[in-house]
Amino acid sequence: MSETMPVHAAIAHALRDQKVETLYGLMGDANIFIVDYYVHKLKGRYVPAAHESGAVLMALGHASVTGEVGAVTITHGPAVSNAVTALIEGTKGTIPIVLLCGDTPVEDPDHQQAISQRALIEATGAGFEQIKTPATVAVDVATAFRRARLERRPIVLNMPSAMMWEKTQYTVAQIDVPDLSTIPGEGEALDNAIGIIASARRPLILAGRGAIDAGEVLLKLAERIGAPVATTLKAKGLFKGTTYDLGVFGTVSTPAAAEVIGLTDCVLAFGAGFNRFTTAHGSYLEGVRVVQIDDDIRQLGRRHSPDVMLNGDPSHVAKTIMYWLDEAEISSSQSTDMINPDSLKAGFSLAKPDNVSGTLDYSHALERINTVLPEDRLFVSDGGRFMTEAWCRIGVCEPKNFVLSINTGAIGMGMGYAIGAAVARPEHKTLFVCGDGGFMMGGLTEFSSVVREGLDMVTVICNDSAYGAEYIQFKDRQMDPSLSTFAWPSFAAMAKSMGVTGLRVSTMAELDAALEVVISTHSPVLLELVLDPAAMPRMHR
Repeated sequence: MSETMPVHAAIAHALRDQKVETLYGLMGDANIFIVDYYVHKLKGRYVPAAHESGAVLMALGHASVTGEVGAVTITHGPAVSNAVTALIEGTKGTIPIVLLCGDTPVEDPDHQQAISQRALIEATGAGFEQIKTPATVAVDVATAFRRARLERRPIVLNMPSAMMWEKTQYTVAQIDVPDLSTIPGEGEALDNAIGIIASARRPLILAGRGAIDAGEVLLKLAERIGAPVATTLKAKGLFKGTTYDLGVFGTVSTPAAAEVIGLTDCVLAFGAGFNRFTTAHGSYLEGVRVVQIDDDIRQLGRRHSPDVMLNGDPSHVAKTIMYWLDEAEISSSQSTDMINPDSLKAGFSLAKPDNVSGTLDYSHALERINTVLPEDRLFVSDGGRFMTEAWCRIGVCEPKNFVLSINTGAIGMGMGYAIGAAVARPEHKTLFVCGDGGFMMGGLTEFSSVVREGLDMVTVICNDSAYGAEYIQFKDRQMDPSLSTFAWPSFAAMAKSMGVTGLRVSTMAELDAALEVVISTHSPVLLELVLDPAAMPRMHR
């Protein structure tokens, strides 16, 4: 059944057909009528941002904690250029979103906001999809969402602004996404993988973000071959609470986990990308036989050359491996018998504080935050010197509760992610941890969105009054670090001026009192930790 309607209404209906319940964005000439129709006629939720970058990052955060394709809309020209870094972030993070952006009329090349949008978008690594005619709107929108799911990256849907009030016959277009869960990993490569597993004496199963839906099957495989389990940072929490969980495999491994990893002779990696931090700059895989399994063929051998590569769904491949191990009557390595499970619970030790009076010890503060906040929290991290210590000391229940915003190595990207996460999963308290420099760069602008939406979110600002990564480089060379230091205004006072709770703490007693407020409050709270830049822990690199 079809219905005649303007193109802007057809686009809104097409979003609904893609099960979009929340649309992030910033309105302008090209998209205002789409948003209006989506909200007032279709009763969808629209979360406005203060900056186009923030809007795109919100969609990335939404996608990260739900597994859905995030949806966001902006206008044309400078709106698109404002979104460039966020698109790069999403592309490098392989996060599926659809960005609906306007485009200036082709018959007006001198339009003030006219730019070569396709060239700019494709330079970010994002995909480009064009609304071709009023008649193809439904198919074009559906295609963009299909591509986002399959290609695991942002897809930008380019919408001619001059088309918005043209009439079209709207018919639902549903383009199916193929089921990849039954893609087999069989043949000679599988035989070789079985051989490697059979000869391993200290195997280990490593799960990455691409295998977070295979946790139960991977635990059965681990038990079958007598292997401990570990995750990449992005899959943090997948095996939490299990007996032989090493936690994160990489530069943020606990000392106990690093000891077990050092004895490993075989790694079965499912959905793991093997970046330099996962492999500890290659040291964790030296002399180790590696079987890499991934349903995304582009990831196989991309950063490390494994002994065997299997292209297939992690759950299916794991089940297939167990089947053939049983068929061949290959016995367990029983290597977990040599691991003391209690030692794996030790975590990271706490050094004696050496911070100056009037400041908090950062590590002790993180431990307290981890203990007091609800265990099922969402934890979103910005980038900066503070981040690796936070990753080590703040836990999550499952991988979808943990969000990184540093895929492109920038600070100041996390606030948008945190807003999208908090909007998408409001039943959880969101913990957003950022540095003072990152908050001033990208957090303050969108903090107004946190306030406006009344989110159950605590923003923890690690305020050492410095750009920490630069501060430590000056100090390491015995140079004056003053150029990297800043006398910021009070962040807690900023929050209060915006109508929400702001708390500035410089002692553990003040922190304890502040955390009592945090856990009893379900509206925005900003918690400013006053820190000593000279006493901040070294990054785990």
